[in-house]
Amino acid sequence: MNPSPILPIAADVDAAAQRLKGVAVRTPLVFSPVLSDHCGARVFLKPETLQRTGSFKFRGAYNRISQIAEDRRAAGVVACSSGNHAQGVAAAAALLGMPAVIVMPSDAPALKRERTLALGAEVVDYDRTRDDRDAIAAAIAAERGAVLVPPYDDPDVIAGQGTVGLEILEDLAALGLTPDLVAANTSGGGLVAGLALAVRTRVPTARIVACEPTGFEDHAASFRSGQRERNAQATGSFCDALLAPTPGAVTFPITRELVGEAAAADDTEVARAVAYAFRELKLVVEPGGAVALAALLEGRLKASGTVVIVLSGGNVDVATFMRCLAA
Repeated sequence: MNPSPILPIAADVDAAAQRLKGVAVRTPLVFSPVLSDHCGARVFLKPETLQRTGSFKFRGAYNRISQIAEDRRAAGVVACSSGNHAQGVAAAAALLGMPAVIVMPSDAPALKRERTLALGAEVVDYDRTRDDRDAIAAAIAAERGAVLVPPYDDPDVIAGQGTVGLEILEDLAALGLTPDLVAANTSGGGLVAGLALAVRTRVPTARIVACEPTGFEDHAASFRSGQRERNAQATGSFCDALLAPTPGAVTFPITRELVGEAAAADDTEVARAVAYAFRELKLVVEPGGAVALAALLEGRLKASGTVVIVLSGGNVDVATFMRCLAA
């Protein structure tokens, strides 16, 4: 029997906020009149597109890597990612003077690969449909004595992502508000788990919704069954950032208790949301960062009261972005 994973708590999110202070960008919370009129709710956006490396992933990566003991830093870190966690790890490692190796799928967007390399990381390719990325990363880490930095299944990574939720609460409180609904895109669950720890601890009545691409609804299936379910396929959506096969072993015990609700949008709907964000909100959002927005626009979130949509990433290549604008 596998031992129960160590789960982060709300206090870990508070500690992460102190480590990230002055390092991560405190992204704004932006009220959207156009979305509010569209949905009949008070809608705010949390654009993590403006975060270092263009996504929320920097938060968790830095919170984890900054705690590596000095005598282990020379060996560096290893991570698996299609691009956003890759860039977050590469940037955090560079800030701390450490080497980084990223195990990246061969079909990862060229822009994300180029930016990961530009940040100084080494990239090792794998086939998403055939290879075991975790085994590849573990072998590299063992050979080099490096530290593995998981994309979501790690208490410190989850706590770092939870700082998004702390900032949401603080900025709403300054307006005399609390959230009724916070919706975020999900792959392995690190962001929604962190959000839930930060938000539900302080506002127990708030709903947290995990938003997934249609056909990759492992969280929805897992919430229904009460156990971790797997997607039937590994590829097939242009939301490349959200194609983890199953909820994480560390994230799911948190999301099962504190989230338990999911929504989905297909690629066509997500493309329309990317175009909507550009035309109406004046923001550039990648497909994997726009699923929650798509679910809101399609009326799948049962939005009322004060709603926050997390735009989790903006690393989109030109060809994909133009395809979305033509949708």
